[in-house]
Amino acid sequence: MDYIRDYAMYASVFGVFSFAWFGWAQENPRASWRIYLGIASGIALLVCLTGVYLSVKNWDAPSALNEASSFRDYLISFYAEFVLSGAGAFVLIRLKRKAYVAPWIAFIVGIHFISLKSVFDDPSLWLLAALMITVSIVAIIVSPKLQVANSAITGIGAGTVLFSFALLGLIRFIAV
Repeated sequence: MDYIRDYAMYASVFGVFSFAWFGWAQENPRASWRIYLGIASGIALLVCLTGVYLSVKNWDAPSALNEASSFRDYLISFYAEFVLSGAGAFVLIRLKRKAYVAPWIAFIVGIHFISLKSVFDDPSLWLLAALMITVSIVAIIVSPKLQVANSAITGIGAGTVLFSFALLGLIRFIAV
């Protein structure tokens, strides 16, 4: 079933997190990348705000989260992601491995999209999960070669992936 409000929320939520990841990428990128990261952040924020507007305008439209079991499963997935991300970041910082916090969080975010596939009955979330997990691994390999922080590559990768899915949400909203 197509849930028009969920597609608008995809644009909103994925847009805001794309904005955040592009921001995190600015921790220590190449200097020449900063302007592009700033522009990408701004565009992601505009997509987010468009999604917010469309969500508010269609608030009474059906949503997968209207079902009690789906909403419960969503909350379980969200809180598990939050706890695992935070606990892992805490451990990494305590072990003086803070350079791995961004890839760790991207990895956990990717894992959490696996469970959201069934909540939203949307197989594209499996692709989103695979891409986020891939970004987290590639960042650890590529960052040292480019002599930039792991967060730069993780942020660019995660920001781009989430921005793409925010746009996909807008396209799906329009198509319904």
